[in-house]
Amino acid sequence: MKLTKLLALCTTALFLAGCAPSMQMGSPSASTTATGAAAGATSQGANPQLEHCDKPFGTLAIHEDRGSDWYYTLSHDWRLGSTVPVLRLLAQQSNCFVVVERGRGMRDMMRERELMRSGELRRGSNFHKGQMVAADYTLIPSITFSARDTSGIRGVVGALFGHTAAAIAGGIKTSDASTVLTLIDNRSGVQIAAATGSARNIDFNLLGGIFHGGGVGIGAYTNTPEGKVIVAAFTDSMNKLIRALKNYRMQKVQGGLGTGGSLKVQGQ
Repeated sequence: MKLTKLLALCTTALFLAGCAPSMQMGSPSASTTATGAAAGATSQGANPQLEHCDKPFGTLAIHEDRGSDWYYTLSHDWRLGSTVPVLRLLAQQSNCFVVVERGRGMRDMMRERELMRSGELRRGSNFHKGQMVAADYTLIPSITFSARDTSGIRGVVGALFGHTAAAIAGGIKTSDASTVLTLIDNRSGVQIAAATGSARNIDFNLLGGIFHGGGVGIGAYTNTPEGKVIVAAFTDSMNKLIRALKNYRMQKVQGGLGTGGSLKVQGQ
């Protein structure tokens, strides 16, 4: 009987696998707060909560410090990739910056120029000196992580409502992330602006604690990847940065920047 039931289950699973689509494009469950596409000053499917500018402040390069502790945590512990593609998308969709390539694509750009200098490219390829656009600003991201926890809910709920409620509460987990975006003026080296952002993911893995070993759990369906928390926090940072830039006022130092300042010390 057990073998018969097992064969029946396997047959049903194979049948459902053949009937159901194996891949869904544009799945809402897989999207993040950075959605859609950007092309020049236009965007499609962008997050409506993302700040927008009528015209760009200037050109922008993004520098990710891959030797930092936060990047090690991002890539090693969280198994996530570079933050640069997400930040590029947000920056271009906002129309607050024109994004220029200063990352891995620079190697390919320089390789094309090397081919032109070697004479291998066709005539009229239109590669010559003086074409590359300068980056007015550099955007530097950083992340602060917070480990997953149950926020102490299980013990409190168990004391008040019993073991069943405690099992439910034990399946409610949270993970937080906070981010910082810093904007540097490339000509002067002066920090123009900085903004923090944060996001929280609540994982309602409710049925796992009650029907362990049986039934159909919803944990895999409701469990949001850590990457979504990071993207949401960066979207929050980007919005705050843009709002600050819209109200930007230049700082002025008496005597000019870098001439000694007004906070004197003995011997100056």
